[in-house]
Amino acid sequence: MKRLLVVAYHFPPLAGSSGVQRTLRFVQHLPRHGWEAVVLTCSTRAYDDVKPDLARDIPQGTVVERAFALDAARQLSVGGRYPGWLARPDRWVSWWPGAVLAGRRLIREHRPSAVFSTYPIATAHLIGDSLARASGLPWVADFRDPMAQEGYPADARTWASFSRVEQRVFARAAACTFTAPAAARMYRERYPDSAARIELIENGYDEEMFARVTDVATTCEPLNPGALTLLHSGIVYPDERDPRQFFAALALVKASGAGARVRVRFRAPVHEALLADLARAHGVADMIEVVPHVAYGDALREMLRADALIVLQAANCNEQIPAKLYEYLRARRPLLAFTDSRGDTAATMRASGVTAIASLDSADEIAGLITRFAAGDRAGTIATDEAIACGSRQARAEHLARLLDDITAPRVMARPALTV
Repeated sequence: MKRLLVVAYHFPPLAGSSGVQRTLRFVQHLPRHGWEAVVLTCSTRAYDDVKPDLARDIPQGTVVERAFALDAARQLSVGGRYPGWLARPDRWVSWWPGAVLAGRRLIREHRPSAVFSTYPIATAHLIGDSLARASGLPWVADFRDPMAQEGYPADARTWASFSRVEQRVFARAAACTFTAPAAARMYRERYPDSAARIELIENGYDEEMFARVTDVATTCEPLNPGALTLLHSGIVYPDERDPRQFFAALALVKASGAGARVRVRFRAPVHEALLADLARAHGVADMIEVVPHVAYGDALREMLRADALIVLQAANCNEQIPAKLYEYLRARRPLLAFTDSRGDTAATMRASGVTAIASLDSADEIAGLITRFAAGDRAGTIATDEAIACGSRQARAEHLARLLDDITAPRVMARPALTV
């Protein structure tokens, strides 16, 4: 069994981010493919919210080291303000020094064969780079999504720090992984000399978790008996999942008379005040439910009981795919996507057999899709069995293990030909 040093901010007991699932399920499933994880994460005080439920899925005996880290916005601010340099490349840059010290000790004690660091906390890549340089170990940098993009981050200095992190990664990493085809394509064009080192490893769903909850969920009543409940499970970002036109569409649905039975439930959306303001402004507060975070298994049960699952993804995220989408597909419930038809989210849905897609920028399109669904039209809302089978976290872990095997395989140098 080879060992992998995993550097990740997103790890249990952090709550409220689907990013935890990617790291956790790699740690859980890699041992089946010859790799055991040693986890280097941050102290729990750096997390906004913690919940114990997912910690039970960490394999017994897994080494988890928590290095000192603070959130600059919450723990280093005075009167709500803090120096910008304390948050570049991100608010958890204080994690870097202690994590490098802890990581070097873990490398000495556990002798890993490779290092793996995972974004969207850019400091994780700084730690991965430092440890790869100090140890000489091959390093996989898991970007998931793009870093420095046009207009993101909005702050010029933060954008420049993101760009510098990218350059460090592509100068040293043995492989760079992304979760969406367009993101991988973007970086092959941005760093053509590194194109061969860029790998696509998408997100997925955990079949074992679905197996635990399916029998219970399928015997339960609908979420709102007598009503048609559309569920959005997870964060509603004000820009990346801009809900303004969605709420305008609900007003149109209500005005048409089709909204009498429709309810939209937002599970743990984080930006509750924004949703409440939009609901009041459009006169649809009676159609909206905003409910708090629940344990992961309970969230899956809720998906299995929903009348439909909804995706919100703005055009500025065309190179990204919400991690939640794969769980939606596996749930085999009707799925409605409100996103740009040119993006990777829409492409993934079409490849999965789901064609119920409307533009998130068009209230008319959204209202039309919801109205047709409320009238009983289910065409193009369920994923195919073939698409679902390809999207498991187990398959993604096997893919990562093959990549790790490749970058750690002994390289035999060709001998020069003898001159006779």
